[in-house]
Amino acid sequence: MHSSMRQSGADVQEWLAGRSEEMAALVETLVRVPTENPPGRELGRCAALLRDELDRLGFAPELIELPPRGSLEGPAIVRGAVGEGSRIVYFHGHFDVVPAQHRSQFEPERRDGKIIGRGTADMKGGLVSMLYGAAAARELGMLGDSRIVLHLVCDEETGSTAGSGYLREAGLIDPGAAAMLVAEPTGGVIWHAWRGAITLRVQVAGREAHVGYVHEGVNAFERMIRIAEPLTRLSNELLERRSMLVVGGQAGSGAGFNVVPGSAWFSVDRRFNPEEDLGAELARLTGMIEEAAAVAGAEVEIEVLQEQPSGSTDERHPAAEALASCVEAVEGAAAEFQLCPGVLDTRWYSELGIPAFGYGGGGLEVAHGPDEFIEQAALHRCAAVYALFAAEISR
Repeated sequence: MHSSMRQSGADVQEWLAGRSEEMAALVETLVRVPTENPPGRELGRCAALLRDELDRLGFAPELIELPPRGSLEGPAIVRGAVGEGSRIVYFHGHFDVVPAQHRSQFEPERRDGKIIGRGTADMKGGLVSMLYGAAAARELGMLGDSRIVLHLVCDEETGSTAGSGYLREAGLIDPGAAAMLVAEPTGGVIWHAWRGAITLRVQVAGREAHVGYVHEGVNAFERMIRIAEPLTRLSNELLERRSMLVVGGQAGSGAGFNVVPGSAWFSVDRRFNPEEDLGAELARLTGMIEEAAAVAGAEVEIEVLQEQPSGSTDERHPAAEALASCVEAVEGAAAEFQLCPGVLDTRWYSELGIPAFGYGGGGLEVAHGPDEFIEQAALHRCAAVYALFAAEISR
């Protein structure tokens, strides 16, 4: 690592230190907008707030109002840009959050160097780091031939099809971009690979009958158990190679305790590794369900709720090496690459051939919990990494 990068990192952190209160106050303002998804509350309000903030920072913002989608309230994307260079680096983030355990989580508090509240780690704190990292890179003349394009989307917690899906379908992601970063709560490591996801809802048919006429009924619950049993065996087998399957995370059946259930349903959620193929895994799951249903003599309907590919960027890619150097310059220790345990918005970019990474200061272990927080020092360190990375990409 060059001494010039260390000096640049020090300069950025000094610039950010003078804006520490601004950054913390913006995190708190964003947390107070309860953008819970599902169902997708107050997304339009939060998007407008972010647009105004980008405008204040001079990022030429655009607010894209999206078509209605399910229960999302005012779905929208906020875009902005910094710099005039030809080498694009995307800073990507989402402003929806998982549902809160209690309403007080939307009243942020500062304590012991932390900002506590829903979305601080995942990922409204990350958004603030990206905004101020971009501002620092511009103000300190670091961008060179780089141009930062900011994409802030509204529905990552429910699959990103409205927000990120729109960006790709509308041709708003340039396949020639140099790199992409998403501000997920990685705890300071780099996520260069991510799992894919398949979510199914399996509906099993039966025939209702009063308990006194049980012999005239067909018990859909009993059939459901027989259909689910091979999948539970598969789940145990997959764990041996650290691949994931949850059977029956949600389930239901019947009309009442004294009625033979005429219908039953259960969920199947599969998280598969980069070396595993989406099409093959979907075919395996549906095939197993249909085969078990045939053996049980049951009629089933399989609804695919989610199908997202896995992916990765080689940690030896020049963009990966550049990001690792930036992390080392700021953190003072070698960067670590890891597989993300879940699904990332990186996939929308990676599928176009763009090297894509997750990196953020929040911790995944607290991200969806009742005491979610981000350390203020982590806000600054990540902002510095983002600024340095945009500068390195221009070289």
